[in-house]
Amino acid sequence: MTTSMDRLAAAIHGTPCDRIPVFCNLIDQGAIEMGMKPQEYFSRGDCVAEAQLRMLAKYGHDNVWTLFYVGKEAELMGCDKIKFALDGPPNVENFVIRSWEDIPGLRVPDDIESHPSFAEGARCTAILRREVGGKVPICAYVTATMTLPAILMGMDRWMELLFLGPPELTAMLLEKCHELFVKEIRAYRRAGADVLVYSNPFGSTDMVPMNFFLERSLPWIERDIAAVGTAGIVYYCGMASMNRVISRVLERTGIGVYYLSPLDDITRGRELIAGRALTCGVINDIELIDWSPEQIEHEVERMIAAGKPGGKFLFGTGVMPAAIPEPSIRAMMNAALRFGRHEVTAS
Repeated sequence: MTTSMDRLAAAIHGTPCDRIPVFCNLIDQGAIEMGMKPQEYFSRGDCVAEAQLRMLAKYGHDNVWTLFYVGKEAELMGCDKIKFALDGPPNVENFVIRSWEDIPGLRVPDDIESHPSFAEGARCTAILRREVGGKVPICAYVTATMTLPAILMGMDRWMELLFLGPPELTAMLLEKCHELFVKEIRAYRRAGADVLVYSNPFGSTDMVPMNFFLERSLPWIERDIAAVGTAGIVYYCGMASMNRVISRVLERTGIGVYYLSPLDDITRGRELIAGRALTCGVINDIELIDWSPEQIEHEVERMIAAGKPGGKFLFGTGVMPAAIPEPSIRAMMNAALRFGRHEVTAS
């Protein structure tokens, strides 16, 4: 029987399989699936794992997630308050860095695997590994060095420091963020994660000018990847476009998977990657809130027609909003599974 892991491996290597892999990133839907309030749900790794397994069985996609919410990384660095909402993802409420003077005192935990904020994620990962390990890719989410400060101090303060602040203070903060990044990647690998989503909006020229990307962002991307290696790493810019930077990132890091933005042209992305890595076409899942089943099917068919020929292609979503109706998720999945099939040629 062909497994989801088989499909992913076939897509990466460009070898035959029954269909393309389909990643459906259902995070906030877990609380709804379990009938729990988000604050209670996200406090229990066993519940997050159970929801991932239930949704896997319900929709038939090819991945499960260890991600609770992005603010978990801020908790590792001392954040003591997360704001939970019924209709959206949890967010950092109290920033760890409230002024530049807080940066020298910021401490990265010596052992994040023993940190309370990592423990439930590890519990979730252990359950997923026991239930579907080796058969379904287990995904973890790690924020890149250049982007992590936005979670610790807020985007406005980080942009002010990055562009106007003392260079030595910026360098100090980035060194600490890099240390946490490396520890997270190593911890998730030890826990059993197969896919490590390297999230870096500052790795897109939607966020910063090209000269800044080349002079500041790319060197940190190189340093991050050199420290942890490329195994399982997925380049992701937080739904910002990446076609303008793909060639440089691929050549300088060797990262083997690129999770395009809905803003990127899939055909152009494949041309830039030129078979050297896996191209992931990503649907604009915010539109799924309002699109009809017919609109969803048409868009899925268009994307797969652009990406599937020649292989080395995956169909994916962003972080699906909780407001997407369940029938719309089913319509997307049914279309992706149908149009993603490979024709079997008789020998």
